[in-house]
Amino acid sequence: MKDHDRLPYSLPPMPEEERMAAARAIRESLASRRTCRYFSHAPVPREIIEQAILAAGSAPSGANHQPWHFAVISSSNKKRALREAAEAEERRFYGEDGGKAKAGQDWLEALGPLGTDADKPFLETAPWLIVVFAQRKGGIDEDGKTQNYYVNESVGIACGMLLTTLHAAGLATLTHTPSPMGFLRELCGRPEHEKPLMIVAVGHPAPDATVPAHALRKKPLEQIASWL
Repeated sequence: MKDHDRLPYSLPPMPEEERMAAARAIRESLASRRTCRYFSHAPVPREIIEQAILAAGSAPSGANHQPWHFAVISSSNKKRALREAAEAEERRFYGEDGGKAKAGQDWLEALGPLGTDADKPFLETAPWLIVVFAQRKGGIDEDGKTQNYYVNESVGIACGMLLTTLHAAGLATLTHTPSPMGFLRELCGRPEHEKPLMIVAVGHPAPDATVPAHALRKKPLEQIASWL
């Protein structure tokens, strides 16, 4: 290994019982996270969103290039424009525009238990929309030229950390991925080398919010892990 500038790194000592309790507490907290489609108009302080984005920005990334950008929308006009553009794509996806659905029958059947359709009111109701962009180029200095590496993997981890932090702050979230998403680049004023990855709606759940029972079905440990 080449000799580079290095800083010491350590973690505070922790008894195994405390370590297990901490892991269990986080697991139980995250197990209560739900995708919320019904938001209230209650405001959320900008500082909370800032802290969540800073947490996401601490994610590991290829060559530490941090190939992400978070465009945060609170303007009612911007949210309305985003909703109109997203719903136009969704109508084509579901075949609600009079044409053939872009989604195959298997995909539509898989979405059936979730009860989703082209109507996305949460894109206007939620006080904050975070549009996540993956930067193909730019490097740590964001020069728009330097090649970035493991972009999707890096941004995916950052998104997970974003959702985890928002959940820990007691906020509801929803990830939305209209297809195609190119309109988001223009709406957010982002450059060509950035690829829109998802929209994260953030806010408080409406008093009468519900989630599909199907969403509570999670695979057991023995199905998602193997021990070699």
